[in-house]
Amino acid sequence: MRAMFDKLNNSYVKYYSLTEHLVVDEIIVLFKSRVIFERYIPKKYKQFGIKPYNLCDSKGYNYNMVVHLHKDRKRVTPSMTATHATVTGLATRIEHVGHKLYINNFVSCPTLLNDLHTKTLNCYGTGRPNRKGMLKNFGHTMKVKSGDLKTKLKGNLRAIVWKDKQNVNILTNMHSSPLEGSFCDK
Repeated sequence: MRAMFDKLNNSYVKYYSLTEHLVVDEIIVLFKSRVIFERYIPKKYKQFGIKPYNLCDSKGYNYNMVVHLHKDRKRVTPSMTATHATVTGLATRIEHVGHKLYINNFVSCPTLLNDLHTKTLNCYGTGRPNRKGMLKNFGHTMKVKSGDLKTKLKGNLRAIVWKDKQNVNILTNMHSSPLEGSFCDK
């Protein structure tokens, strides 16, 4: 199966040129046979299947993909999680070009954004406030009123909290820090 994915990924690179804006996301592909790397995710509509991670551009074309193999221990180190290794593996073909990469809160963490920034990849994504390496006093612990915006800076990383009904946590290294204050249309 890995040989088939490598052949597909090489074809994507050979026949398609990317747009500037890219996204990394995971999907569940329904698969009713038995394989070692089958995933069960109870909150998804398709609960059983194969879970590939895809790197796609803004037009929806796939550029690179890899199948999630539970915990790929060859790429995991004490400082690098499995999702961090997966995203950096997907992004190896677009390093030092200057693309903008959008990621979700399942994979985003400060160490990943800093690592990708050193490879000239700008990132933007939602973040979980309890993620390892997250800025101190960020997220749920911040007192933010509805419509308010708070920011924290650490090097080139910007952490933004905006309150709608709940806190929306954003990590970015591509945008300048917005002004703090209230942004309600009441």
